[in-house]
Amino acid sequence: MKDPRITQLAENLINNAIALKSGENILIETTDTPDELSTELIKAVAKVGGNAFVHNYNSRVRREVIRSASEEQMKLSAELAMDEMKKMQAYLSIRAMNNAMENCDIDDKKMLAYRTITQDVLNYRVNNTRWCVLRWPNPSMAQGAKMSTEAFEDFYFKACLADYPKMQRAAQALVDLMNKTDKVRLVAQDTDITFSIKDIPAVPCCGNMNIPDGEVYTAPVQGSIEGVIHYNTPTLYEGKQFSNIRLVFKQGKIVEATCETGDNKSLNAIFDTDEGARYVGEFAIGFNPFVLSPMCDILFDEKIAGSIHFTPGMCYEDAPNGNKSAIHWDLVLIMRPEYGGGEIWFDDKLIRKDGLFVVDELQCLNPEQLSG
Repeated sequence: MKDPRITQLAENLINNAIALKSGENILIETTDTPDELSTELIKAVAKVGGNAFVHNYNSRVRREVIRSASEEQMKLSAELAMDEMKKMQAYLSIRAMNNAMENCDIDDKKMLAYRTITQDVLNYRVNNTRWCVLRWPNPSMAQGAKMSTEAFEDFYFKACLADYPKMQRAAQALVDLMNKTDKVRLVAQDTDITFSIKDIPAVPCCGNMNIPDGEVYTAPVQGSIEGVIHYNTPTLYEGKQFSNIRLVFKQGKIVEATCETGDNKSLNAIFDTDEGARYVGEFAIGFNPFVLSPMCDILFDEKIAGSIHFTPGMCYEDAPNGNKSAIHWDLVLIMRPEYGGGEIWFDDKLIRKDGLFVVDELQCLNPEQLSG
């Protein structure tokens, strides 16, 4: 029996997140997802008069392609992908990832070559199409979230089908405040870091580019970051897991990077991908009221209520600070009391403490307000 939530999600993605119009082309890429999802997406595209182009991938097959590909093959594949992407007005990617560690044994140099060669396609897609990226619930993800499969599915649809118009209205006050702010200070356990966001636009994400959604992002002014940040949320990067990543910044650059779980050599290899990998391209505040615990999946973890993410690598064109890189790694610090607490200060004024906004105009973004 078809789960009606799949139809609801598909129609929400096409009609609201992507806002596809009649006659437009959309590339839909799925990985390890059920056929029912793809068929419902195609139906939703057809209802608005759009044209769906669908690629269904398997993560084990993709792993072997990357492991086996020569540099010449990667370049040709990237050329073909770019030719296709340039004919698209919209892009949707949904990944289940039966094994989140599938790529952990691919050689670091091979993964670096793959990231570098395919970066232009990613940049074009991000900056020239209306796009949305999300995960698909499966037992592997449920295990990562420490839930039963049924409980995780219920959580997934609740988070992904949140009241995004209400969230968008509430987020505007934070956007306005960030656009007036110069100095930001983040304080938490083993964290005290300052930077400027002056004159860099704040962008709300409330149900369009990533699902589940719930953040406002900007970027630090190049060279302004000073201090230490200790992320308390485990993270995966290309199949390698790291936890308790600690970064020391001087004049905007990561000068020291260590982790508790994971290999420090592999960690620093990521930050040595290119010049921009040791600089930060995004600062964001998360507030999805239904996402409360980390599950080692960035698309969910970066939206955790009471969190921030501070992202080494490429900046976005709509919040530009000039940083360019082949990486964009959303590392998350949760500031709620059960994770050690923390504070966000804007121009020497406390705006969020222990995960809750304390200024009147921002309290509408607290979980009890957004989930009601």
